Amino acid sequence: MLDALSLDLTPVVAEQPDPLLFATVSGAHLYGFPSRDSDIDLRGAHLLPAQDLLGLRDPEETRSRMWDRDDVEMDLVTHDLRKFVRLMLNRNGYVLEQLLSPLVVHTTAAHEELIALAPGVLTSHHAHHYRGFAGTQWRLFEKSAELKPLLYAFRALLTGIYLMRSGEVQAHLPTLLAEVPEAPPYLAALIEAKVAAEHGGYAGPPLDGVRAEIEALHAVLDAAQAVSALPEQGSAYDALDEFVVRRRTQRD
Repeated sequence: MLDALSLDLTPVVAEQPDPLLFATVSGAHLYGFPSRDSDIDLRGAHLLPAQDLLGLRDPEETRSRMWDRDDVEMDLVTHDLRKFVRLMLNRNGYVLEQLLSPLVVHTTAAHEELIALAPGVLTSHHAHHYRGFAGTQWRLFEKSAELKPLLYAFRALLTGIYLMRSGEVQAHLPTLLAEVPEAPPYLAALIEAKVAAEHGGYAGPPLDGVRAEIEALHAVLDAAQAVSALPEQGSAYDALDEFVVRRRTQRD
């Protein structure tokens, strides 16, 4: 299996038309159940020059690049810093997981500063993100009968529960199994099955019981949100606004 952390992005970074502030590994590698043939999802932020945001033309706020390495497909998706920060402020748990991913393949001082500001955007309303994402993945599982979306649904619910209780973002499913007592014990076996086959079909406990577990975890997430110590509103808007302006003007 290609080691995601061994990636040398130097040529890719050099080819970017604007500075790349960070790139981390997301997806199944971050969640703790990559298969041998899993794509490597790289996510991050770039920094457009100020002049690109002042004219009539729409700026290239999101960029994508795909390539193959050792027969493994890799894709790099980055947002301009302003868009990335706006997504953070919009209670988007997905971009927070990207920002805080421990699987770092490119970093800068701006990346470290943004990580330090991240706790100020966390609110109890982030539960809505994980509730919605879990619902989408569960419906996909019902249609496809593949194991992957089921694990994504469980992962989202457990991440949401852990966040509501601890105030910390944790996307690694094997870690969540140890940290969230309500996690079904059979998830460990499902993780092993997913690692063995990226698009393998579901072959676990009866689906009625799995559906009941999903519904129970939704209720646990609701209860955890109701008593969470996380605030209703974030506190980092002004600091993030200053950060974006300063980084943009320093770039020029």
